[in-house]
Amino acid sequence: MTVLSLVIFLPLVAALALYLFRLGDRASVWTWIVASAADLAIVVALWIGYDGPGIGYETNARWIPSVRAGYHLGADGLSLPLLALTSFLFLGCAVYSLRQTHRVRTFAALFLFLETVSLGLFAALDLLLFFVFFDLSIVAMYFVIAGWGHGERLRSALRFFLYTFFGSLALLLGFIGLYLGSSPKTFDMVELTRNPPLADSPGLAGLVLLAIVVGLAVKTPTVPFHTWLPPAHTDAPAAGSAILAGVLLKMGTYGFVRIAMPMLPDAWRKYAWVIVIVGAVSVVYGALVALAQRNLKRLIAYTSVNHMGYIVLAVGAAGLAGDEAARRLAVTGAVTQMVSHGLLTGALFLLCGVLYERTTSYDMDEYGGVARVAPVFAGLLAVASFGSLGLPGLSGFIAEFQIFTGVIGAGTTGAAIAGGISVLGVLITAALFLRLLQRVLLGEPGTLTAKVTDVGVAERLAIVPMLALAVVIGVAPRFLLDLVEPVSSAVIALVAR
Repeated sequence: MTVLSLVIFLPLVAALALYLFRLGDRASVWTWIVASAADLAIVVALWIGYDGPGIGYETNARWIPSVRAGYHLGADGLSLPLLALTSFLFLGCAVYSLRQTHRVRTFAALFLFLETVSLGLFAALDLLLFFVFFDLSIVAMYFVIAGWGHGERLRSALRFFLYTFFGSLALLLGFIGLYLGSSPKTFDMVELTRNPPLADSPGLAGLVLLAIVVGLAVKTPTVPFHTWLPPAHTDAPAAGSAILAGVLLKMGTYGFVRIAMPMLPDAWRKYAWVIVIVGAVSVVYGALVALAQRNLKRLIAYTSVNHMGYIVLAVGAAGLAGDEAARRLAVTGAVTQMVSHGLLTGALFLLCGVLYERTTSYDMDEYGGVARVAPVFAGLLAVASFGSLGLPGLSGFIAEFQIFTGVIGAGTTGAAIAGGISVLGVLITAALFLRLLQRVLLGEPGTLTAKVTDVGVAERLAIVPMLALAVVIGVAPRFLLDLVEPVSSAVIALVAR
C-alpha cells in the first residue's frame, strides 16, 4: 500500500476496528482521535517531503480497464492543503466529541468513513474515482444529520440528500461527456488536463461544462442551489456542521479548479462572465440574508454562501481575458479561502454546539452578557468572528485581499464591477458579525444566559488549534502560498492556452 492510500484508508480501517473489537463508547472516540491524529501526522510529513511543482506520491493501478478508469491518486499544491485541512478538522471534531454520549461507536465510525471518502476525493486523479468518493460523502453526511441531529433533522437530511444527489447526477453526466469527448477515451484527470476534450466542439463543451458546474455548484453551494444548506446546518450536530462546512463544501470549489477550468478551458473562458455574476450574487445575497437571521446557526450557514461566493467569483475572474498575474492571484486567493473558511467556520459551528448543548437554543435574542459568565467562550467567538469578517492578522484577510486584488486587477470592466459590488459583502459581513457579538456576548443577560457555562477542556482542545492556525496563516502565510502559487500558475496557463 502506498503512503497516500494509507492516508485515505487508515480511518476506514479504524472504523471497522470499532466493530471488530466491539469497542465501548470511550474507546471508540479515542480510536477515532488516534486514527485522525496519525492521519494528520502522515499528511504533514507528505507536505514537508513534497518537492513539487507537479504531482507527487502518485499511484496509478488498473481498475476498470474497459473504460480506462484507474485507481489513480496523487497530491500537489492544490490537494495537499485540503488533505491537511480535512485531517485537521476531523481530528478537532474527534476531540470535541469526547462529550458525545448517544450511540458513540456508530457516530465515530460514520465520521471515520466520511474522513476516508473526503481524503480520497482530494487525492483522486480519475474522474470515476472522484465521483465514487463524491457520492459516498453524501450518504455518510445524510446519516450523521438524520441520526444525531435535532429539530427537523429527518426532513433536513432528506433535503440535503436529494439536492446533493441531484448535483452528483449532473456531475456524472458531465464526466461522461468528458470521457466521450476525449481521444483516446479516458477518465484519467491528468490526461484530460494534458489534452482537453471537445476542443473542436464548442457547443458540446458548453453543455458538458454546464453539467459539471451545476453539479459542483450544488455542493459548494452557490445561489440558486443553496437552499439545502441552512436547514442541514441548523439541524445537524455541531461536529457534522463543522465537517459539512469545513470539508464537504470544498469538494465543489476544489472541482472548479481541478476539473472544470483546466479540462474545458475554451468553454470556461467563454462563459466565465456567468461564473463571475453567480459569485457576486452569492457574496451579496449570502451576507444580506445572514444579516436578517435571529438563529445563530442559520446566520453562520448563510455566511458560508457568502464566503463560497468569493471563491466562485475568483475562479470566474480567472477565465476572463486580462492581466495574467492578477488572475493567478485570484486563484491563489480562492484556494487560501477554502482553507481559511474551513478553519474559521468549523470553529464557529463548534462554538454554536457549545451553546446548544447547554441551552438547546440558537436564538440570539435569548442570550446577552455571555462574556460575563463564559469569558473563554467569548474570546474564541470573537476571534472566529473577526477572522470571518476579514480582520488583518487572520487568514480571512489574506484570502479576501488576494481575491479582490486579483478580480479587480484582472483588467476587465466586468470583473472590476463584480469585484466592487462584492466589496459590499465584506461590509455587510462585518456588520452581521459585530451584531452577533453584541447580541450574544454583551448587554444585559438574556433568559438563557444563566445556563451557559464556559468551554470545557475537550472543547478548547478542539477549537483553539483551529483558530491558532487561522492566526498563523494570517500572520505568516508564506508556507501555504508557496505551495499553492505554482498550481495557480499552471491552471491559468491551461485556461489561457
